[in-house]
Amino acid sequence: MTTYTFIDASNLFYGGEKSLGWKIDYQKLLNYLKEKYLISKALYFGGVEIRNFEFNYLENETVPIYELEKYLVDVIKNKANKLNEAELLLIGRHLQRVRFYLKLKEFGYELHLKPVKLYEQEDGTTRRKANCDVEMTFYLMKEKDNFDRAIILSGDGDFLPVLKHLRNQGREIIILARGPRTAKEIRQFAAAKFRDFEYLKYRLKYEE
Repeated sequence: MTTYTFIDASNLFYGGEKSLGWKIDYQKLLNYLKEKYLISKALYFGGVEIRNFEFNYLENETVPIYELEKYLVDVIKNKANKLNEAELLLIGRHLQRVRFYLKLKEFGYELHLKPVKLYEQEDGTTRRKANCDVEMTFYLMKEKDNFDRAIILSGDGDFLPVLKHLRNQGREIIILARGPRTAKEIRQFAAAKFRDFEYLKYRLKYEE
């Protein structure tokens, strides 16, 4: 049985880590998925701040993470005197996130990253958004002939139609998410094939 994992990074963070109260160790997570389910591929879908880095949506399916790291390092190195302390701190945080993604790639995750977009709201504040539901749904369908079982790391109810379709096509679907933050319809769909992150704390918690 060929098993793939599909990870919704946004849902995993906001519905997982922030809800759990502890950080997930992604190397431990990948090792657990390999040992428990014998996965052969882990696809990770998330957003990344690119600042003014040139990204061509038509030529790239994912943000080129190595090039983005080089770009941010060059900005800090060559334009630091033109930036204020807050801007430098923000770019430093972006670079830290990029290096987190590089570490995931080193562990063996297949990264699918899209740029975070900025939206001006009516109250004048700026909202950041990088929803990857469409990308993850696309790859679930694109890869469907390559796996027999899918481990879904998300409790987002928007995935229900594609998950129902995949199960009707004979694919086994297992949901690994945070119980209280998982959509009711996803819990009902998964039934006995739902796994709560809370019970994996001893296996997956990141130790400083």
